[in-house]
Amino acid sequence: MNEVLNLPRRLRRLRRSPAVRALVQETRITVDDLIAALFVHDKEGPPEAVASMPGVFRLSVEGLVTECQALQKLGVKAVAVFPCIRPDRKDPQGSYGFDPQGLIPRAIGAIKRAAPGQIVITDVALDPYTSHGHDGLLNDETGDVDNDRTVAALARLAVLEAKAGADWVAPSDMMDGRVRAIRQALDAADFTQTCILSYAAKFASAYYGPFRDAVGSKQAAGSTYLDKRTYQLNPANAREAMQEALLDEAEDADFLMVKPAGPYLDILYNLRQRTLLPLVAYQVSGEYAQIHAAARLGWLELDRVRDEALLAIKRAGADMIITYFAKEVAESLQR
Repeated sequence: MNEVLNLPRRLRRLRRSPAVRALVQETRITVDDLIAALFVHDKEGPPEAVASMPGVFRLSVEGLVTECQALQKLGVKAVAVFPCIRPDRKDPQGSYGFDPQGLIPRAIGAIKRAAPGQIVITDVALDPYTSHGHDGLLNDETGDVDNDRTVAALARLAVLEAKAGADWVAPSDMMDGRVRAIRQALDAADFTQTCILSYAAKFASAYYGPFRDAVGSKQAAGSTYLDKRTYQLNPANAREAMQEALLDEAEDADFLMVKPAGPYLDILYNLRQRTLLPLVAYQVSGEYAQIHAAARLGWLELDRVRDEALLAIKRAGADMIITYFAKEVAESLQR
């Protein structure tokens, strides 16, 4: 005879069948949680594969429009667009970024014409445009990024992107005071309805490598990447991350972002307890690439690990997730 334990409270009852598990599930990923990260370059022709990010491509403006239309049909309501700029258009000041006929203004306009209603999020940073690859203008004496000169340039860039039709501008540079300066510049230019999605807690992470390959901001010396630790956050510092994020809230950011997402779930959770603002988490290129790499080796199941990683980000407090998995997850949700 089997011995029966005296356990009136058995939590396994809530896991007994798929129907019960679905009814009691606490966290869900829906299409409304997803923001698709897309790369655009100034070339014509078919998509150009990013070797370190399987399934991710650099798109022509025409290809970008087609992708945005497909995403919109799947219910993905927002795209974050990142430019890959030709080396001959880069200089130390990032001048090409301020061209009203440049790649990003043209891309925004094309998306808005072809996929009206879709939210377009643009990166407010100089690293795609600078020949040195840093997120700002360099100080001639120290060689470091000059905070205040960079902030003034970022405010100009944000206004240009808003004029082109960007719905949300997203400063990703981690300069001090840039959110306030951008808000003031947008309001002065009568773009009071343009939102600021602040990269509020962006860490100096090793997980950005594939992204830098995709946009061409990798340092030329072998496999060494630029040292951005004088402005991006120390991965060891959680309290400093809270200060950064809450300062951006005080400067009137509309959304706060934590980047990367998966390795910084504690930061995301702690920030959720301290702010009422909507939170965005960026599942970065390295997170995407490592899931694909392990799956290709047969060590992990791609779909299940992908979905679990996104659930963890949502469970930690994210309202929205920028991810390279957006399209395939949206497709899976329609099945």
